[in-house]
Amino acid sequence: MLIEVKAPELSESVQSGSLLEWRKQVGDTVRRDEPLTDLETDKVILEVSAPASGILKEILMPAGSEVKAGDVLAVIDAEAGAVVSQPAPAAPAKKAEPAQAVVKPVEPTPTPTPTPEPGPAPVAVQESRPAARTESAPPPPPRTEPAPAPARPVVCPPCDKPFERVERRVTMTRLRQRIAERLKEAQNTAAMLTTFNEINMQPVMELRTRYQDRFQKEHGVKLGFMSFFTKATCQALKVFPLVNASIEGRDLVYHDYYDIGVAVSSERGLVVPILRNADRLSFSEIEKQIADFGRRANSLELTLEEMEGGTFTISNGGVFGSLLSTPILNPPQSGVLGLHKIQERPIAENGQVVIRPMMYVALSYDHRIVDGREAVSFLRAVKDALEDPARLLLEL
Repeated sequence: MLIEVKAPELSESVQSGSLLEWRKQVGDTVRRDEPLTDLETDKVILEVSAPASGILKEILMPAGSEVKAGDVLAVIDAEAGAVVSQPAPAAPAKKAEPAQAVVKPVEPTPTPTPTPEPGPAPVAVQESRPAARTESAPPPPPRTEPAPAPARPVVCPPCDKPFERVERRVTMTRLRQRIAERLKEAQNTAAMLTTFNEINMQPVMELRTRYQDRFQKEHGVKLGFMSFFTKATCQALKVFPLVNASIEGRDLVYHDYYDIGVAVSSERGLVVPILRNADRLSFSEIEKQIADFGRRANSLELTLEEMEGGTFTISNGGVFGSLLSTPILNPPQSGVLGLHKIQERPIAENGQVVIRPMMYVALSYDHRIVDGREAVSFLRAVKDALEDPARLLLEL
């Protein structure tokens, strides 16, 4: 019986995908649910598994083909697999006969006696101290090693071949193509502007130091900075709902929920999984979800549902050492918060110059929706909440 291998179902926002390399070739034996190839979309990579055991009879879509949900990719001969999978009857084992060892007596090999060579008759020697020589040949000069040659600068010989300027052409992955399209879309459609501020991170760092061990023991995850920023962002979005809104045609859509996208870097590029209802999550729930996103982003296990939607985005370039940047919007969102490296800097505090761990933060926003006053006030609300973390717990 012939079984078709079809492309998996895709979400409404994803129309097609590109096939990656086949893991099996025509004629190979496959087992049910064994991975055959991968389907790369502009968001995630989906695994295509064998629907039945058998022999891979035909590959209809080679690697690199663009396919849609339900397209037939290959054909499996299930009946051939059933024949192959049946173990062949084992041949009856022959009864081993005991081997008869033949032992022969070993005769010692006579050792030949060396025959003395003819020479002068032996002379009796009386033991005595050697007499001092009165005449002798001069001793040979002592052996000396040649002195090492003085060090010379290493000079590369001229190349036999002229210098070659090599170029390589590699097709962009669908994810990279989609990232390029969306970023360019944001620049072309949104009236994008960025405002900056800086945050004294010492209160948050002291709180983390005080409760880190207990938090990790209680919840099984480290207390990071992202949970503080997520909580502060949700609190500020409630005060300034336009930063959480979006434009659809001529309509302004307000979102009374807070789905925060968290930008995660992976080997394939930047992905943005969503923290659903982030305002209702605890600190430990936020940290666990973000840690899980990071692990599954590199293992290509994020689902389409986890990547879709989002009303606001947080991007932390500080983990790579970025001191300042202007993040780009993730359409159709109207705001993205950029975090940066925490660095000790001198600041004025109560009339004195002190050293504090400071972080620059940046809010890029769509000026078609958000006015400058609201953007600056939003960023100030985030700053105030983080410089007094108790406000996050009291929702002040």
